[in-house]
Amino acid sequence: MQIGLVGTPYSGKTTLFNLLTGNNQATGFNETGEIYVGSAVVPDPRIGFLSNLYKPKRTTYARIDFKDIPGVKMDDNRARASQLLNEVRSSDMLVQVVRAFSSDQTDALVGSSQPYNDLVNYATELILADIDALEKRIERIDDMKKINNDSLEQQKLLRKLLSALEEEIFIGTLDLTDSEKELLRGQSFLSEKPMLIVINIGEDQLHSGDYPQKGKVCQYAAEKGIPVVEVCAKTEMEINQLEPDEQREFLDELGLTESSLGRLARTAYELLHLNSFFTVGEDEVRAWTVNQDTSARKAAGKIHSDIERGFIRAEVFHYNYLYELGSTVKVREAGQFRLEGKEYKVIDGDVISFRFNV
Repeated sequence: MQIGLVGTPYSGKTTLFNLLTGNNQATGFNETGEIYVGSAVVPDPRIGFLSNLYKPKRTTYARIDFKDIPGVKMDDNRARASQLLNEVRSSDMLVQVVRAFSSDQTDALVGSSQPYNDLVNYATELILADIDALEKRIERIDDMKKINNDSLEQQKLLRKLLSALEEEIFIGTLDLTDSEKELLRGQSFLSEKPMLIVINIGEDQLHSGDYPQKGKVCQYAAEKGIPVVEVCAKTEMEINQLEPDEQREFLDELGLTESSLGRLARTAYELLHLNSFFTVGEDEVRAWTVNQDTSARKAAGKIHSDIERGFIRAEVFHYNYLYELGSTVKVREAGQFRLEGKEYKVIDGDVISFRFNV
């Protein structure tokens, strides 16, 4: 999973990137326009429990890749602007970082925070970029000397998408048929990307529970169906420099029961319709990430193509039963151990052992 962090300069985007990935990139305006890349472990207390129970030689958490993508500036040349937009398009999901915090330095540089305005302005940028891409594709079909039926169907669909965008409707919210989705296979539009809004607040706003334009932000997000997560990135970064015991103490004082990474990862899994399943044993306890409709056989392929090719069956029980009962033996005794075939749909929290023969 690759998540693109987007937002205006001085929104705290790079601070959030550093917080999530443990990197130490310079914050403030990105003079070079460099795209920062890093990864983060997906927090999952279930892995901790399984590791303590099985005591493996190695414990492997799932990971998320993050890209801190600079915004396209008016003075960017065409090649540079195209490169940055392609970085956005290649992301599985977008996280728009929006500034709500206030500081003398930032306010002097870019004015007071207006998170609702930033949301609307960025949505407009996405829509305009998609309109430009659609118009070019429609023009290419119009210029074809001979237009076959497939091209005519695609042209019709592209015009439908264009009409929606002109009404400020995101492509991702349209109810497309399976045949329409097939026509768009291989094409990527910015406004169809799953999106999460991160409101970057100050510590005073964390305590008060309020920030400028909050009502309008919440209404906008509800209308667009976009989740919102509030993050106090600067304060969390400072807390991360402390010893673990002190970290927990300060987080408790701030009322933060879960890290920003934990909340963001959980929301990303929901938006992208992802599940986690686990493999366990003396050698390794490991989390694997799959789509929600993944079959047992396809899940086996995540581990190794030979296991998918020679799939015989999956031996499955759910994490919750293991957590409640305390051992695999007791899970078996309780009748919660199952044998599943290749078409079984993997459920979040399944603990699976694959049997195969190649």
